[in-house]
Amino acid sequence: MNVATAIEPVTVFKTRSAQLIDKARNSKQPIIITQNGKATAVLQDVASYEAQRRTLLLLKLLTQGDQEVKRGEMIGHTAARKHFEKKIRELQNA
Repeated sequence: MNVATAIEPVTVFKTRSAQLIDKARNSKQPIIITQNGKATAVLQDVASYEAQRRTLLLLKLLTQGDQEVKRGEMIGHTAARKHFEKKIRELQNA
């Protein structure tokens, strides 16, 4: 992200919000909105936001799994497979 081009004051956001949304969508980069010279908000396109959320969720799950392994809280392959098959069936029936 080029920080120099990714910062906009709130007045620009107010007057050119559609253009800033297009810029965020096309560049796939967040735009930092400032107010009184301080960063106060971030404008980001939905696709990038959703990808970021999925990435953070995956990292969270990996961290939890790593902590469980360190505590010795593991289950065998067969039990894990049954658990995931059950979850898949639940999702398919939802």
